[in-house]
Amino acid sequence: MLSVSNLSVQFGKRVLFDEVNTKFTQGNCYGIIGANGAGKSTFLKILSGKQEPTSGQVHLEPGKRMSVLTQDHYAFDEYTSLEAVLMGNKELHKIKSEIDALYADYSDENAEKIGELQVRFEEMDGWNADASAASLLSNLGIKEEDHYTLLADLDSKKKVRVLLAQALFGNPDVLIMDEPTNDLDFETIAWLENFLANYDNTVIVVSHDRHFLDAVCTHISDIDFGKINNYSGNYTFWYESSQLAAKQRAQQNKKAEDKKKELEEFIRRFSANVAKSKQATSRKKMIEKLNVDEIKPSSRRYPAIIFDRDREAGDQILNIEELSKTDVEGELLFSKVDINLNRGDKVAIISKNSKATTAFYQVISGNEEPDAGKYSWGVTTTQSYLPADNSSFFQNGELNLVDWLRQYAQTEEEREEVFLRGFLGKMIFSGEEALKKSNVLSGGEKVRCMLSRMMMTRANILMLDEPTNHLDLESIQALNNSLINFKGTVLFTTHDHEFAQTVANRVIEITPKGIIDKYSTFDEYLDDPKVKELREKMYS
Repeated sequence: MLSVSNLSVQFGKRVLFDEVNTKFTQGNCYGIIGANGAGKSTFLKILSGKQEPTSGQVHLEPGKRMSVLTQDHYAFDEYTSLEAVLMGNKELHKIKSEIDALYADYSDENAEKIGELQVRFEEMDGWNADASAASLLSNLGIKEEDHYTLLADLDSKKKVRVLLAQALFGNPDVLIMDEPTNDLDFETIAWLENFLANYDNTVIVVSHDRHFLDAVCTHISDIDFGKINNYSGNYTFWYESSQLAAKQRAQQNKKAEDKKKELEEFIRRFSANVAKSKQATSRKKMIEKLNVDEIKPSSRRYPAIIFDRDREAGDQILNIEELSKTDVEGELLFSKVDINLNRGDKVAIISKNSKATTAFYQVISGNEEPDAGKYSWGVTTTQSYLPADNSSFFQNGELNLVDWLRQYAQTEEEREEVFLRGFLGKMIFSGEEALKKSNVLSGGEKVRCMLSRMMMTRANILMLDEPTNHLDLESIQALNNSLINFKGTVLFTTHDHEFAQTVANRVIEITPKGIIDKYSTFDEYLDDPKVKELREKMYS
């Protein structure tokens, strides 16, 4: 349906893609992955015709329609939500506009033209277009009163959902999406996962959300060494199999036959696990196509994120009583927060309002005062905090990374340049990169610096507010694994479903009317009927 032939992209001396040949077929969903800077977004722009390659071509089967989730959040500001969604099908919208214009200036001369257009409009199911667009908007959390609101008057989170509905509208033959889950809550992401898992056409997506990639992808398209290789299976299969292949490559003396048996056993175990998952009811049968010969080691570099503690905390960790907070505009963010944290708890702090979770961390970290209530940390606890906004830590932009990290050294040994450069090397700031000025860092590089700072504190309590923001998949996976293995106590907020599900043993939801507190996995929390009932009351 969509193919790429001899595609090359070069910027100056840098070769991004070198003679890439690949194809994307109907009924499959392809997750495009690759390290930061590998060219994921560039590749999507080339597929959609928004950027020209240096050489080569992209071919879309004649008569097929492509839809792209736009990254320009202002392009449709002058249109209502419903109109913007209808514009997702350009041909349908054009015919509708022509019919409306002819009716506005009706005459006997244009009656025949109106009839011809209406036949085409009916063939495209145009008479149901408004209802279909409205249904998409409602499913994505846009209430009916906002359907006729100009996009310019919607907040950014609602606007993202309207643009997503626009991309999905009209059953496009090829659907291209760059980070579609950004700014979506867990419920909306779950709806999108279900929609795409049962979508009959071709989907090509870039995402850092591993749960989303696992739920929707039949194939992973890996950008590595300027090439793109397609692998059957979802992200978890690709990740675990590539790790196994890398381990086998390191075991030079192991016989080829033994390696193949180990890989085949891995596929059998993986297939059994997927068969028990929710996506097993989907029409996508990726397991049937898994091939042991496809499995290859990845060249990815994973940061060494390891949280150690100077001491183990005692039984008194954190006690919170009747805590409440209002923002500067007078909005009540949370109230009646009563929490007794136990040693070893790993708590997902969630809320429908991200300002509430951030304010909660700011209060218990001592950076802001509550409106009412109190909290106390146990005397044996030490806390390390990763805020959602880390800009205050990089105000002195002239410091190189070695000197920046030196500020947080605990011992004389840690202040030595050899130690600091080795530490930074493990966090993928090797060689000259360790001497980069902090004012030229990307968002992901700043988060890796902040994680380095946290590791050096060796605290027994970790607080992380949206730690996966800006990180690539490799860093997210490394951080995820490190928190699973951490022996201390963790409070964290994330929009990464897989992160929440694999780390948390307790979920606390903060609302304006109090909290919901449950010892469970994240999935169990979301699926609990009693929790669903409580959530409706708390936010009503």
